[in-house]
This record gives sequence, C-alpha cells and structure tokens, in this order.
Amino acid sequence: MMSAPEPAGAPDKQVKEKTERSNAAGSQQTALVVGLIGGIIALVIKTLQSDKLVIGSTDTSLYRGMNGLQDEYDLVIVGAGLSGAVIAERASSELGLTSLVIDKRHHIGGNCYDFIDEHGIRISLYGVHIFHTKYPRVETYVKKFSKWVAYKHKVLGQVKDVNETDKIVPIPPNIDTVNALFGTDINTEEEMIKWLDERRPKLDQPPQNGEEMSISRVGTDLYERIFKQYTKKQWDKWPSELDASVLARLPYRTNRDARYFNDDFQALPADGYTKMFENMLLNNKDITVRLSVDYFQVKDSLPKHKLLVFTGPIDAYFASQGLDKLEYRSIFWDKEYLEPEGGFYQPAWVVNYPGGDVGWTRISEYKHSPNQPRGAKDLPGTVIFKEYSTDVGDPYYPVPNPRNQELYAKYQALAEKEEGVTFVGRLASYKYFNMDQAILNALELFDGLVSDKKIARKK
Repeated sequence: MMSAPEPAGAPDKQVKEKTERSNAAGSQQTALVVGLIGGIIALVIKTLQSDKLVIGSTDTSLYRGMNGLQDEYDLVIVGAGLSGAVIAERASSELGLTSLVIDKRHHIGGNCYDFIDEHGIRISLYGVHIFHTKYPRVETYVKKFSKWVAYKHKVLGQVKDVNETDKIVPIPPNIDTVNALFGTDINTEEEMIKWLDERRPKLDQPPQNGEEMSISRVGTDLYERIFKQYTKKQWDKWPSELDASVLARLPYRTNRDARYFNDDFQALPADGYTKMFENMLLNNKDITVRLSVDYFQVKDSLPKHKLLVFTGPIDAYFASQGLDKLEYRSIFWDKEYLEPEGGFYQPAWVVNYPGGDVGWTRISEYKHSPNQPRGAKDLPGTVIFKEYSTDVGDPYYPVPNPRNQELYAKYQALAEKEEGVTFVGRLASYKYFNMDQAILNALELFDGLVSDKKIARKK
C-alpha cells in the first residue's frame, strides 16, 4: 500500500527536533541508519548473485515491446496461454532451449487469467475455468507448478417445470432433476433409463442433425425443457440447424450424481491460474515474455529464431491467402457487484438459465470457489457475471458445420507446407479443447517436435 503523504511543514519540524537531540543520540541514529543501509545493500548483492530476483505477472519488464531482446532465440512462441506456456516450459526444462513468448493481451495465462479484484474476490476475466482431467500425465505435469484444492464442480439450472414454475435443479439432468420438473417419483437407475427410453425415438438411421441427436440421448421432455432454447442462445441456431456432432455428447445422468464432470482429478490451483502461469513462464533465464505485443505488427522485426510456434487463429495467420474467415462464437460478460442478504447471490458458483425468457446463458458467482483468498467468503458483497453468447468478440468456440470443416481443411493444408512454423492449440486447430486437452495436446506436440528432430538439446 502507498503510505499517507507527509503533512505540510513536517520536514521543518523534523529538522528542529534533530537539532535538539544530544550528540550521543545522533550518533546512535547514524549508526542505525548506516547499519540498515549496509544490510539492504548486502541483501541486494546476495539476491543478484543468487539470481533469485522474482518478478510477477505485472512486472514492467514484460511490457517493453521489442526492446531489450536477445539477437536470437531457439523458439518464438505466439501466445502465452496453455499451449504456448507448455511448449516454452518444456523446451527450457527438457532441452535448455530459449524462447521468446509474445502475446497481444496485457497478461499471461490466456483465457485462464484470473486475479483478485477491487472487492477482494478472485475472479476470472474470461469465464469460469474448472480444471479436471483423466490423464495421469497432465495431472502430474500441472502439479509441478501449483498446489491444488480439491473441488467437485456442481452446476444448477433455473428451469420451468410442467406447471411453468421456476425450479432450481441439477445440471446435467439426473434423477432429482426429472422428479422436480415432471413430478415423477423415480428412485433407481433402472427407472430412470425406462423413463428416458419411453421418450427416446427409435431411429432407422443415425441422427441427421442436432435436434435428432439431442432427442436420441435425453428424450423429448428434457430436450424441450432444458436443451432446445439453451442451444439456440449458445449458438444462435436451433438444434435442427446444427450438425449432429455438436450435440453428440449432450450430458445427462441416470442416477443422482450431481457432479458436472466425471474425471478422477478435479481441482483448482490454490493461488489461482495466473500464479501457475507465473511459475511456468517467469523467472526462467531461458524464457523471455513480452505482453501487449501483436505478432502481426512485429512479425517482420522478430529476433532470429529456429522455430515459430503459433497458437492463434489459423485463419488470421493465413489472412493474406484470400480464404474466407472461419466462424467462431464469442462470449460477453456483464459484471455486477451486489450486497445481498447473507453475502451470496445464488446457491452455487454457476447457475444455468436454459430458458428463452432471459438473454444470458448462465450466472457465475466466484465467491463460491474454494480458492478464494482468506476472508473473501466473509465479505458483505459479492460479484456476479451474467454470460451472453455472441458472434462478436474474441474467438472462443469453433462452429462445427460442413462449411467450416471444409474451410479448415484448406488452412490445414497451408499449415503443413509452412516452413519453420508449427501450429498448436484450439485456435490453431479450430477445435475446442478443455484445459487438460490443451495441455496434453501441447505435451504431445512437443514430443513430436523432438522425435522429428525439429528441436534438439543444445550442445
């Protein structure tokens, strides 16, 4: 914190007081000051000699643009999100290679970026991120960079029942969801499967679109109550207008399991995702990070390098080729600070709103997260984010339809011919990845670069 300013006339008063002190007291003060200065100098020298000067993710050295760089790096990595961070960290740890990591955003961490806001609550700038994985390699890897707080994510939904009354129910739908919305008395998994089967049509051929796929999985009643309008808000297309693959993994439960994910490892980084990225990228002599740097504005003035790793949108990289742009869905968040009775706005971190009566798809209240700083849960206020799906803004979700799949294949062909460049990540792959999938994808790509001898340990 900044100290309070000196009151007017304070220096004169201090001088007067000093002149009135005894010579002995003055000598003691001088000795104390000299001792303190000497200690500080010794500490600074020791810190510099031990190379332990720690910088954080807001350090000014990250914002020097293209100034102060080396003449040459082994890799230039475009993007400081999961994919770029993993490649840079592995290149350093495994091979001793140097990397210049640039990102047009003002922070590291990509869409995982989080921070403690002005109200003392840890929030994410780009929506809720819950880490979960079934891959032991990924679990082992992320535990190198953070302590983790176990957390089983449970989502609720505000859904109208058969009487058009709002009910708060588990999402994905399970036995309790069905009983609350339809007035049933289902108690066993067998009864739940029977209820679903009575509402799932028998198809003579595979589902031809998103609507047919949805109904084949959850039946007509849950489709109409939960998934139809929600899909329209999410994609701005009715399920019948979407490819069947979009809704091929529509989640539901045949028991009372209220968890949103099934993976064995589900947790949050104890000090937030940004701290995890700091541990991956910063204070590493092999990795230089520059933020607020747009690759397309500096690509002709980059330092010499052996390999460019591009994690941005693949259509942006090849924009000069004259091909059409790929379609993405984006997200807009409306943040509100409230002081509700009891300190919380809603009963869970995330509450979905699948109905068409409101424009937002869900409301997130970060105060519920278990990795909040000490005392956050006792604050009188809370922060909520209303989330809207839109086609304007940063690219988040690829739109998987035949047109985009055919167009991406053309970009992929161009990428394979691009010398000295490798593409990695969801935007470069035009494919949605969960966080663990993005990490695994980057780890495996790194393995491939090594086995193909595109990168090698420094001699």
